[in-house]
Amino acid sequence: MRHRTDGSGRTAGLVPALAALLILSFVVSGPAQAREGPTVGEAPQKAETGFVPHPTDIHVQSWVEGLEAPWSLIFLSPQRALVSERPGRIRLIRKGELQAEPYARIDAAAIGEGGLLGLEAHPDFPEPPLIYAMYTHQENGELFNRVQRFRDTGQGLEPGRIVLDRIPGARYHNGGRLGFGPEGKLYVTAGENFRAEMAQDRDNLAGSILRVRPDGSIPKDNPFPDSPIWSYGHRNPQGLAWHPQTGDLFASEHGPSGEFGLQGHDMVNVIRKGRNYGWPEEIGAAGLEAFEDPLVLWKETTPPSGMAFWRGDLYVATLRSEALMRIDLEREAGSYRVFRIQGLFASERGKGVFGRLRAAVAGPDGALYVLTSNRDGRGQPREGDDRILRITPAEEASEP
Repeated sequence: MRHRTDGSGRTAGLVPALAALLILSFVVSGPAQAREGPTVGEAPQKAETGFVPHPTDIHVQSWVEGLEAPWSLIFLSPQRALVSERPGRIRLIRKGELQAEPYARIDAAAIGEGGLLGLEAHPDFPEPPLIYAMYTHQENGELFNRVQRFRDTGQGLEPGRIVLDRIPGARYHNGGRLGFGPEGKLYVTAGENFRAEMAQDRDNLAGSILRVRPDGSIPKDNPFPDSPIWSYGHRNPQGLAWHPQTGDLFASEHGPSGEFGLQGHDMVNVIRKGRNYGWPEEIGAAGLEAFEDPLVLWKETTPPSGMAFWRGDLYVATLRSEALMRIDLEREAGSYRVFRIQGLFASERGKGVFGRLRAAVAGPDGALYVLTSNRDGRGQPREGDDRILRITPAEEASEP
């Protein structure tokens, strides 16, 4: 029994005519596109998604407000956190207060879904005091994605070594999530730039999850010689999370938004070394031996982004669904079984209390933090947006 899949980028805000042009250009852009489409499988999980607009077992409050398209949040200590804004600003949060001036500015190409995306701290932070950022940049009119590390001086960030560069970039599907695994290696999600054939081409870094040492060098135990590729066949992965007991890597991924006449099919995968996750040859649990099937598949348009394990469950921030997906799962027979999926803070898909959600992060204080994404050009900003929500168990909120 195999389980794996994810979900990312979507052209939700495009008018129909532009979407049609994009799909047409997708189909004719290369020989690999001239095909009937992927083999489509069913959802592997039996659990249906139920929506809970006002969950009673947790308490939610607005922690930080007034952000612009926040993408990633990292905690440097219980008192200090950094949040990235897609236009190219890194903001400092000190003792729960957003500082007025940016902690750092990065010359990011905030075009479409690109810009300043993932942040991560060195696993031994503050010694060394290194911060990693992934961002889109423009070179001779062409877009690329780059991972660069910075030194935290306590007053700001000083630019340092470029860890990975020339990851293919585009207006859509840049991936963007960073995360250090339990073994101290840096993982990077890269989208396929709305060019599906790139996800099956291991000669480029698009459509892959990448793995490097903290200095950017390639680990000897990577699956492909002299390559940072850890897994491939991804469309647009935007979330990474490691199971707290098993250490297994989970990733979220956006399914198609018009390619081959398909919509939705957003996923969560369990990522295995060197495995092929199918796009654009397979999508869903089709059971083809060459590809890994997803753990969770939502046939309806959901796109999941950043996610985190918290209090035993996997929490996945979603965009179009405007829900925080709470996935109850357990290890079973060498894989995982999903028992229940709840879409928190939404009465149904697309009708959420807080709008689009970009990331979920477990904080050092035991709370879960969730970033909204309503000022990214595709949402409808509410008062205070964009914001970071702080979620705690309901019993803690009721304590005197």
